[in-house]
Amino acid sequence: MSVYETHRTTSPFSGLFGSLVSAFAAWNDARVTRNALSRLSDRELDDIGLSRGDIDSIAARL
Repeated sequence: MSVYETHRTTSPFSGLFGSLVSAFAAWNDARVTRNALSRLSDRELDDIGLSRGDIDSIAARL
C-alpha cells in the first residue's frame, strides 16, 4: 500500500500568487486522496472504516 505525504513546507510565495498556489495544492491533494481511495475495493474500505459514500467528505477535509 502506498503512503502519500501531504505536509507542505511554508510557501516562498506571498500575496495573490501564494493564495493561488495554495488553493491549487489543496485541490490537488484532495484529488490525489479521492483517486487513491476510489481505487480501493469495498472490502479494503471497510477494513479502514470507510464506505464509498465517505470518499468525497474525506477528500474535502484536506
